[in-house]
Amino acid sequence: MQDFEDFVALRSQALLRTAYLLCGGDKGAAEDILQDVLMGMYGKWRRIKTSPEAYARKALANTAANRWRRRSRKPEAPFEQAVTPTTTGHEQQVVDADSVVRALAQLPNKMRAVLVLRFFDDLSEADTARTLGCGLGTVKSQTSRGLARMRELMGEQVLTWN
Repeated sequence: MQDFEDFVALRSQALLRTAYLLCGGDKGAAEDILQDVLMGMYGKWRRIKTSPEAYARKALANTAANRWRRRSRKPEAPFEQAVTPTTTGHEQQVVDADSVVRALAQLPNKMRAVLVLRFFDDLSEADTARTLGCGLGTVKSQTSRGLARMRELMGEQVLTWN
């Protein structure tokens, strides 16, 4: 299973970033769902090794959504208690990224998944629809509504963050 180990070594950081964003910035939850997905992939590797990246993204989106369906709980450490730095510079990029993660956390699961896959993982509308198992129209409408909501939550900052 060297090819599975190679996949994990090469793609785990990118998949962890996706999981982090799908979990609304909860690093512990992101690590948990990534671990669950990778464990599931190991057992199915022979069947999915032709397109493991697509399988992993779909599994992450589904696992993140299921996690919040199963539990109605609050995060252990709310972001509202985080201290915001008062200086600017390269630290501002960290603050901006945190603002994006906070705003993403306020979106419904499917809308968040669409925005993460479209803009952070750079998937096309068709690939996003295929990954989430929904229609192209759903991806388009969720993208439009999600961006509008992000603008409400973040103002002009959402337009300048990379």
